[in-house]
Amino acid sequence: MALIPPIGVSPAVARPIAPSTTAATDPTAATRGNSFGDSVAKALDDLQASQSKADSLARDAATGRLQNIEEYLIAASDAQLSTQLTVAVRNKAVESFNEIMRMQI
Repeated sequence: MALIPPIGVSPAVARPIAPSTTAATDPTAATRGNSFGDSVAKALDDLQASQSKADSLARDAATGRLQNIEEYLIAASDAQLSTQLTVAVRNKAVESFNEIMRMQI
C-alpha cells in the first residue's frame, strides 16, 4: 500500500512569480501586434482581392473559358458577403462616431 503525501505547498508553487510584460511596462509590445488601422487595411485588401477574383471568373464564364461554373458562384458569393460585412462595419463605425459627437462634455 502506497503512502499518500501530506497536502502542502510544492516548492515550485512557493517561488515568486515574475510580473508579466504588458504594453504599460514594455513600450515595444504595441508595435509587435497589428494595429487597428493595419487590420482594417488588410480587410479592405482582402475584399478587393475577392472582388477581383469574382470579376475575373465572371469574365472567364462569359467567354466560355471557365469549366466549373461553381467556382464563379462561390467567388461571387464570397465577394458579396465580404462587401455586406464591410458595409455593416462601416455603418456601425459611422453610427458610433455620430453618437460620440452627440455626447455632452
